[in-house]
Amino acid sequence: MPSGVPGDSALTNRVGLPKITLVIATRNPGKFTEIVALLQDLDVLLVPLDRVGPTAVPPEGGESFQENARRKAEAVALASGHYALGDDSGLEVDALGGEPGVLSARFGGPDLTDAERNVLLLTRLRGTATAQRTARFRCVIAIADPGGSVYLAEGTCEGQIALAPRGTHGFGYDPIFEIPSLRQTLAEVGPEIKNRLSHRAQALARARKILEEILVGDG
Repeated sequence: MPSGVPGDSALTNRVGLPKITLVIATRNPGKFTEIVALLQDLDVLLVPLDRVGPTAVPPEGGESFQENARRKAEAVALASGHYALGDDSGLEVDALGGEPGVLSARFGGPDLTDAERNVLLLTRLRGTATAQRTARFRCVIAIADPGGSVYLAEGTCEGQIALAPRGTHGFGYDPIFEIPSLRQTLAEVGPEIKNRLSHRAQALARARKILEEILVGDG
C-alpha cells in the first residue's frame, strides 16, 4: 500500500486508502525525504506539514531530544486530528562534553548556516587528535495520536569528526561526521548507505515497528 502525500497520482490508481494518515512534523525537506524512504511500504499516508494548513511546531526549547520530539508530535497531532511524527536529533561530540547535543540546530546562534556550524565545530576541535574526536548522532522519534498517546523510539550512529568537510549528500553535520569503518562521511556515502546506518534510520526502524502495531490495532 502507498506511502505518499495527498494528491499523489499513485494514490488514485490504487484500490482503497491507507489505514492511517501520519503528518511529519518538520519543515526540513531533506529530513522528510529520508523519513518517506525509511517508512515506505507501510499502509500509511505520509503527509508533509505544509499540506495540513498553518500548523505551528513548537520550537526546540526542551532540555532533551525526547522532550522536543514529544512536543512536536503532540502539537501537530492535536492541530491536524491525525497521527503525527516528530523527531529531534543532534550531534554529541565527546571532546566538547557532549556538545552541541540538543542545541545542534542552533549551535553558534540561530542565524548560522549548516556550513557555518560545521566550520565553528571544527574550529572548536582544532588540535584535537583523531582518537579524541569521537562523536555520535542521536535521534528520538515520537509518534502521537490525537487522543494523547505518545510512543518513543531512539537510535544512535557512532563515528568521529573529520578534519574537514567532505561530500555533497545529506544536510546538517553530515559532511564532517565520519564513519571510521567506511572512512567516509555521511555526506559521501549517499542516501542508500546513510538510510541503513544513520541515527535516524535506527530510530525509524523502531518507529516502523510501532506503526505496524498501531496498524494491527486499527485493523
